[in-house]
Amino acid sequence: MTIAIACLLVAALMPYLTIAPAKYHRSYDNRAPRDWALAVEGWRKRAIAAHLNHFEAFAPFAAGLLAAELVKAPQGAIDGIALVFIASRIGYTACYFGNKPALRSLVWMVGFGCTVALYAIALAAR
Repeated sequence: MTIAIACLLVAALMPYLTIAPAKYHRSYDNRAPRDWALAVEGWRKRAIAAHLNHFEAFAPFAAGLLAAELVKAPQGAIDGIALVFIASRIGYTACYFGNKPALRSLVWMVGFGCTVALYAIALAAR
């Protein structure tokens, strides 16, 4: 398994790891989790937003990574970009939890840039 594929696994788990701390509270109602999500505030509400954004970011990242792997783009480049993507998503989550919207947007752009870079190296490898 390459580093990039391991990063793909981490990216797939991030939505669940992000929401777990917010759900670990007496106010969480597993009988009506969607209702609970509408009622929370503060960092728990931001955790839900980060959770949803991880899902949104995953598909384009995964497709770009797999495209780069498929066309045999340089493995070192794929691995490096994937690691920066994961680091940016961790930073993004920390910024969301910490209520740092401007920094969060900058960190989001780094992650998005990584996704675009994966497609770029896939195109260049053809």
